[in-house]
Amino acid sequence: MHSGLVLLLWLAAVAAVQLLPPLALGVAVAACALAAAALARARTWRLVRRIRVLLIAITVLFAWFTPGEAALLDWPRLGPTREGLALAALHAGRLLAVVCAVGILLERLPLARLVGGLYALSRPLRLAGVDPERLALRLLLVLRYVDASPRGQGPVDWRHWLADESPSDAAAEAAPVVLARERLGPGEGLLAGALFGALLWWSLA
Repeated sequence: MHSGLVLLLWLAAVAAVQLLPPLALGVAVAACALAAAALARARTWRLVRRIRVLLIAITVLFAWFTPGEAALLDWPRLGPTREGLALAALHAGRLLAVVCAVGILLERLPLARLVGGLYALSRPLRLAGVDPERLALRLLLVLRYVDASPRGQGPVDWRHWLADESPSDAAAEAAPVVLARERLGPGEGLLAGALFGALLWWSLA
């Protein structure tokens, strides 16, 4: 399947998650978590750890600052509200589903194909004066540099940010840059156009 179509399907799934009711969202979050555990456990766990502060902030802001019925009757002024807990669970679930989807996408789609898909999707921007080749190559360089540098792999000492380039950084810069381009079949083109139109309609609705 064309990488651009894969990205469109991924975007459609992420957009659909935002519209699900609470019960269906719980099923979707569980399915995404199981899929991420099977296909991209380590990468997804790293992403979840990076957003843990955001999850805490979502829980506190919605649970404690949303008007409603007190969840703890003995401490009505200090405890969260039932409506706030429901909203916190809803928004946290949406965020977790998206993070699991991101982990699966980054794990299963090679970097060259990922950037190639973004290049294919950004080609219409040429009409607005944006060069899709330059945009895709810059993104590829940034992603490859972050992936190759030890600064993007786990916790490191702050002095490493002041150090000179490591051998892996130099090798990443010296390696040739390859932008993968894939041919879009007729059926894939029709499906991509339908998905793009649905996403455009949803964003404007």
